[in-house]
Amino acid sequence: MNAGDDILRRFPKERPALPPEYQSIYVSHYRTNRGGRSVASAMACAMESWMHRKVAEDVSHDLNCITRTLEVGAGTLNHLDYEPGVNPYDIVEPFVELYSDSSNRFRVSTTYRDLNEIQGQHCYDRVVSIAVFEHLCDLPAVVGRCASLLKPDGVLRVAIPSEGTLLWSLGWHLTTGIEFRLKHRLDYGVLMRFEHVNTAVEIEAVLKAFFRSVRRSVFGLCAALSFYQFFECLSPREGQEKTFK
Repeated sequence: MNAGDDILRRFPKERPALPPEYQSIYVSHYRTNRGGRSVASAMACAMESWMHRKVAEDVSHDLNCITRTLEVGAGTLNHLDYEPGVNPYDIVEPFVELYSDSSNRFRVSTTYRDLNEIQGQHCYDRVVSIAVFEHLCDLPAVVGRCASLLKPDGVLRVAIPSEGTLLWSLGWHLTTGIEFRLKHRLDYGVLMRFEHVNTAVEIEAVLKAFFRSVRRSVFGLCAALSFYQFFECLSPREGQEKTFK
């Protein structure tokens, strides 16, 4: 058994329980954090723009890009700002309230709450996802479905935080972690362990299990000393997605 096989056997995972004192503030904290409404979250959003720029790099220069794209975990639709010309654009997002009042809502062709709602295979030129794969307990099933939805020459473009590395840990400990403790008198690490169930190493291993070509870029010195990572995934392995359905 190689290291990749060992990692795949960890899935599906079970998300740790969130203590009651965290549950009571979870929604309000999420909205503040995603909206950049505090000093620390505003800094985080500025740094996260690297992930958006890398994912959009293949289409951002084209203001009339007829490229059928699916975004997995679209959230508030903020990534559309980085892809002004892409059309048609579908999304998967279970929390409708996150995007219902977005100024980019008119640009979305079709919305889904779950990947399994999408009928058929080989539908998309691109599948993209930003800061989502670290949250997914059944990541292989999601990546397998993404692979099956790509056209033969399609591409999966994924950006993630470098969860599990020293630099990423120091980054949130010294910014959002301090701000969260001062405001709520609680350990932000509990919330991070609830949210981020997958490390960057695990995510890379899953991507390589489903794609023959996986190219990585990092925001940092190297993968082990980085804040964020980007993966361009090409050439899905035939039939692999069936293993995790």
